[in-house]
Amino acid sequence: MILGHTLGLFTHPDQEWLSIREERATTGRLYAQHTLLLALIPSIAAYIGSTQVGWTIGSEETVKLTQISAFNLCALFYVSMLSGIYILGKFIDFMAITYGVDKNAPRGIELAAYAATPLFIMGAIAVYPNIWVNMFAGLVGVSYSVYLLYEGLPILMKIPKERGFMFATSVLTVGLVMLVALIATSVVIWSVGIGPVYTN
Repeated sequence: MILGHTLGLFTHPDQEWLSIREERATTGRLYAQHTLLLALIPSIAAYIGSTQVGWTIGSEETVKLTQISAFNLCALFYVSMLSGIYILGKFIDFMAITYGVDKNAPRGIELAAYAATPLFIMGAIAVYPNIWVNMFAGLVGVSYSVYLLYEGLPILMKIPKERGFMFATSVLTVGLVMLVALIATSVVIWSVGIGPVYTN
C-alpha cells in the first residue's frame, strides 16, 4: 500500500513500527511505495518557493531563482535525499552487528526511510521561503524524526531499549556527519558552476 505507514507513524508510532517489522518490505518496494514519493514534497515545494514566491534577505527586494537553476538544484536535492537514506541505512546495517542485531535480517534502510518521514513532510513549508518559518518547521521535523528513531529502532531491530538507545545515538551521530558532508559537497558543486542563478 502506497504511503501505508505514514499516518500511523504520527498517530500511533509504536504500533506502526511493529507493523513495519512484520511487513519486511524490500528496498525496491520501500522506495517505490514510500521514499520516492515523500522525497518529492520538499523538492517540489522548494522549486515553487524559489521560483514563484521568492524570499527577502535584508531588503524589500524579492529574490527568485530562474526555473532552470531551481530545477537543477531541486533535482540534486531530491537525488541527495534518496542517496542519503540508502547510505545511512547501510551504515545502520553495518553497525547493527555491534549491538546484537541479526545480521541476516538487515532493516537499516527501512529505519532510515521511515524515521525521515517527518522531515519529508515538513519540507512542504519550503513553498514559503521565509528563513524563520523554515527553521522552525525544520526543527519540528528533526525533533520528531529523532523521536521516531529512538522509539522505533529497538522495536524494528528486536533489541532491548537500553541497547537501542546507544544504537540510535550512534545512528544520529552518523546522520549529523552525513549532513555536514552534504553541506561541504554543496559548496564544491556550487564552486564548479552549478550554483543558484537569480532572476534579477
